[in-house]
Amino acid sequence: MSREVADRFVEALRKLEEDRDVETLVEVHTEDCDVGNVAVPRTFSGHDGLREFWKSYRDTFGEMRSEFRNVFADDAGHAALEWNTSGRANGKDVSYDGVSLLEIEDGKVSRFRAYFDPRTVSSQVVD
Repeated sequence: MSREVADRFVEALRKLEEDRDVETLVEVHTEDCDVGNVAVPRTFSGHDGLREFWKSYRDTFGEMRSEFRNVFADDAGHAALEWNTSGRANGKDVSYDGVSLLEIEDGKVSRFRAYFDPRTVSSQVVD
């Protein structure tokens, strides 16, 4: 089941990137989910926190697209996604690599963390 949830997460992320639709991501997370990444010094909880986290992330970019090189999942409720995100921010081309880890409970993501070098991103998006 972890692979199916990871695939649903990837599809929901595409909706965010293409249509700025955060609600599809809400649908694949538990109500008490915990989300964050290495560039933001706090974590976000629940669906309201998830909306804030992903809306802020999406607003950083004009156009963007994530490509997934590898998706690993086990039967114990874990998935790892290796990706590259590219797009435009502040009129500049942006591209960076990272890994996201998903913890899965009852067919939904309960915890999300993204790991990447934040210096790579900030040097590309800061004016």
